[in-house]
Amino acid sequence: MAGRWKNDLNWSDVTPRAEFLNRRQLLAGVGALAVGGIAGPALAKIDAVKTNYGRGLEPNSYEDITSYCNFYEFGTGKDDPSRNAGRMKTMPWSVRIDGLVDKPGNYGIEDIVHGVTMEERIYRFRCVEAWSMVVPWVGFELADLLNRVGVQPSAKYVAFETLLRPSEMPGVGSRVLEWPYREGLRIDEAMNPLTLMATGIYGEELPNQNGAPLRLVVPWKYGFKSIKSIVRITLTDKQPPTSWNMANAREYGFYSNVNPEVDHPRWSQATERRIGGGLFSAREDTLMFNGYGDEVAGLYAGMDLRKNF
Repeated sequence: MAGRWKNDLNWSDVTPRAEFLNRRQLLAGVGALAVGGIAGPALAKIDAVKTNYGRGLEPNSYEDITSYCNFYEFGTGKDDPSRNAGRMKTMPWSVRIDGLVDKPGNYGIEDIVHGVTMEERIYRFRCVEAWSMVVPWVGFELADLLNRVGVQPSAKYVAFETLLRPSEMPGVGSRVLEWPYREGLRIDEAMNPLTLMATGIYGEELPNQNGAPLRLVVPWKYGFKSIKSIVRITLTDKQPPTSWNMANAREYGFYSNVNPEVDHPRWSQATERRIGGGLFSAREDTLMFNGYGDEVAGLYAGMDLRKNF
């Protein structure tokens, strides 16, 4: 397993993006994924297979997904990230993996995806304020990455941090949150097959406003749990602080599972409306765990999900 982490590429080995990134090849499962502008023979081919996780729902358009975003480092408006995130440099990129792991270190994005089988998965993805969208993410299971660095038995949580680069992120000048952005999962949540490290959408590399080059996707939780542009992953034996919980613990719990029976203090979460359908589109009932109860309900057996919201 350790051999999969070896990176023996030089910059001269990198294939030009125009030559390597071809959407039709990607969707056919015979191409390779460019991540943050990096592409080369070490990157795995994509098995562009729709899984059952899509629940037969039609994905939102590429325009919907890339123009309606929450990424407060680039502004609090839904269109601010698409206007401002282009200034963020995602090449080169490394992720610090530390804490209770056997192989701590700084891993380049090319090392992280080396030997990983990419797959297109269509998830129903909840945003905030009872809006939702369906996104065809491309990525790999977080569990694969954690297994390669070696999770020590005492690890109970996984903590994440987003890039903090004020010169490229105009939103961090505000005090809406304490920067850098932080999130966390329990170790069993992190190891669930639904928990994805996303590197792209619609068979193309991940746009900056959607969290390039590497973001978390946890589809049974509210959207803010799926931290973007990750630069640090820490395994710990203590529940880590998370940004929205730090900002307002009354409104944002650590778990933040989609639960229609628990209202946000300022709005109901019992129904939702698909993004892209317009203000007058029909609302539909919000499903417990966002419809993924069969896969994840067992993680919370015996827990009071009103108290542990």
